[in-house]
Amino acid sequence: MNEMATADGGAPRRRGGRPAEGQPVIDRAFLLLGSFDGDHRAQTLAELAQRSGIPRSSALRLARSLMNVGALERLGDGRFVVGLRLLETASLAPRGHGLRSVAMPFMEDLFHVTRQHVLLAVRDQGEALLVERLSARDASPVRYRVGGRLPLASTGVGLVLLAFAPPAVQEQAIAAYAPEHDDDIRTPADLRRVLAEVRRGDHAVGHQNRPWKVSTVAAPVRDGSEVVAALSVVAPGTGSPNPGYGPAVRATARAISRRLVEDGGRTMPVEAAYGHR
Repeated sequence: MNEMATADGGAPRRRGGRPAEGQPVIDRAFLLLGSFDGDHRAQTLAELAQRSGIPRSSALRLARSLMNVGALERLGDGRFVVGLRLLETASLAPRGHGLRSVAMPFMEDLFHVTRQHVLLAVRDQGEALLVERLSARDASPVRYRVGGRLPLASTGVGLVLLAFAPPAVQEQAIAAYAPEHDDDIRTPADLRRVLAEVRRGDHAVGHQNRPWKVSTVAAPVRDGSEVVAALSVVAPGTGSPNPGYGPAVRATARAISRRLVEDGGRTMPVEAAYGHR
């Protein structure tokens, strides 16, 4: 499974092509902001226009408006970067910061036990969104980042989130599944079988060989009966993960789940937080 391949690399995910005539300004603003990722943290005006698909003159007007409200900032060399206002706003997201505040003490315990990468992710439409990551200094190399996105069908956290997603989401992912050349899951039928195994075992395991050899084990985090997140450990090596990681991950996920229920929505509004799309 490709636990790390697409969290912050490549071109931005564009929903649709060049903005249609009369497209709402808010849509174009998010296209512009969506052109930033881990490989494109600072962009020239030309890069903003090219990556967002917005004409250069319109991109400049939007960028200036976003600068006025602090959503973008400009470096001394003229390149644009994401502004702190977005960090301030994003910190209020209940499925990000709220969930993270509950999970962090338990994640720290798991990190000290495994000394590997510990990930916490939620589902956002057809992708997994990484909301927290703890990493040992000498852990295996990775390319994902907090706020980065991972595919559902080929990562540990993604498989857990997909296995417990609404049936329509699962069917869409299965129908569209196209494996990479070294993925363990080769066909849509394989994916359907794996998702059933994840539900039966209440966890997912896997490995990948490129660009680095890693193994992973992931388990669901629940608020009551609903799966709201996935927790995983990613470690170097191929084949099955360290035998001790599976029980540790599952126990940690259950502990976070119990705390979410004990909090009774005080940490984050459940209806708003878990209205999965």
